[in-house]
Amino acid sequence: MPPKPETIAIVSIKEYSFPKKQIKGIVEASQFRWTFTWCFNKGLLLVNPPLGRALIENALLRFLLKKDYKLEAGNEYKLTISAKF
Repeated sequence: MPPKPETIAIVSIKEYSFPKKQIKGIVEASQFRWTFTWCFNKGLLLVNPPLGRALIENALLRFLLKKDYKLEAGNEYKLTISAKF
């Protein structure tokens, strides 16, 4: 059986503000780069630019929901996506 396709994305947390209830950061995978804002009190994830957003949005949301309290500003994290791009 051939190996499953995957892409490693790097998630950089630039700002974690509990008073604002949001996390801001950058995610990079392959030749793509997006900025994001996760408003965790509203469950709202904003990803820009829209080009390629569908490739990362669901995986990033699952990652943030799972790890949000463990994330710290200034750190980088790896996210494995079950797709090749």
